[in-house]
Amino acid sequence: MIENKKVSIVTPFFNEKDSIDLFYREICLVIKQVVNIDFEVICVDDGSSDETLARLVSIANSDSRFIVIELSRNYGKEAALTAGIDAASGDAVIPIDADLQDPPELIQDMILEWINGAEVVLARRIDRTSDSLLKRKTAELFYKYYNYISDIEIPSNVGDFRLLDRIVVDAVKNLPERQRFMKGIFAWVGFRTVILDYKRKERKKGKTSFSWTSLFKLAVEGITSFSTAPLRIWSVIGIFGSLFSLTYAFWIAIRTMVYGIDIPGYASLLIAIIFFGSMQLVSVGVLGEYIGRIYIETKKRPLYIVRKQYKK
Repeated sequence: MIENKKVSIVTPFFNEKDSIDLFYREICLVIKQVVNIDFEVICVDDGSSDETLARLVSIANSDSRFIVIELSRNYGKEAALTAGIDAASGDAVIPIDADLQDPPELIQDMILEWINGAEVVLARRIDRTSDSLLKRKTAELFYKYYNYISDIEIPSNVGDFRLLDRIVVDAVKNLPERQRFMKGIFAWVGFRTVILDYKRKERKKGKTSFSWTSLFKLAVEGITSFSTAPLRIWSVIGIFGSLFSLTYAFWIAIRTMVYGIDIPGYASLLIAIIFFGSMQLVSVGVLGEYIGRIYIETKKRPLYIVRKQYKK
């Protein structure tokens, strides 16, 4: 059943020069342990400014299993991951991060599940003590909030590390959006899914390029990509605000007829103006997020541009 099968491992790189040697050793060890399977490792350099590209090209020149795709600039992880998936020719594709916090040794178990009929094999983190408490809690809140408002459920504590059968890869490649939230896209296409649990490791080399700003932008991207709930929420807030205003106006009218006209204080009026004005600005901002997505999609610019491809 596994003869003549090919698996593509896809890894985005951005300023990961300190992790490349370890990544190469670990991946080669895994490849060696899996018999009767051909491998290709697609390394996507996402506009690195250090020696990442040079080190990757050196590996590609000496090992025919490794292919390096150099993007013309930094497009972000989601675009780099898409570029790798688009270039993958395997019967199955396994995205994995360069920091190796997701254990490469799990790849063998993923392939066994795939051979047994699974079309998607998810790797779920059951222990994230390697991450800070703040990061764990914010991730927990994101998954909880996202799955509450979205029609598509994303499994909690599941990242990009997974195995995708070719039929799943082709379905993902047919999705045309340019603003991409890959976890949501992977969940949206569905297919038969198996989950493998693992303990997340600490990063051994280098440091993460994801800042809190990047994570916040990714969270907003995920919510606006697969849910219109924020728009509905502000519609509900607007309705309740209107009912409150009408009720308050009715109460003022009754009080005026009963007690006559008095001179109200300006403090309460100023607070009300600031409060409702701020609510309007926030609602316009939410609306702007969706309009901005429409604007970007209508321009139909390519998600990424490949500068050069390196292989032996």
